[in-house]
Amino acid sequence: MEKRVGTVIIQINSNEYVALMNDILSHHAGIILGRQGLPRSNGKNLISLILEGTTDQIGSLTGQLGRLEGILVKSVLLKNK
Repeated sequence: MEKRVGTVIIQINSNEYVALMNDILSHHAGIILGRQGLPRSNGKNLISLILEGTTDQIGSLTGQLGRLEGILVKSVLLKNK
């Protein structure tokens, strides 16, 4: 299956599931090229990820994260040409 490059933005509205989120990210470490965290004074912290993987791998990551309470996820993927 064709690999894609993309980015994922994660907004953390509640710290309740941060440990579970980190477990999910660790499980998908093979497709994560880079990770940057931005703490914010309003309590809604952000994490940006740069990924390279198949749509199934990226979908698995974003799907698992999107099911967590208090965490919002948005992704953008590019085709490799």
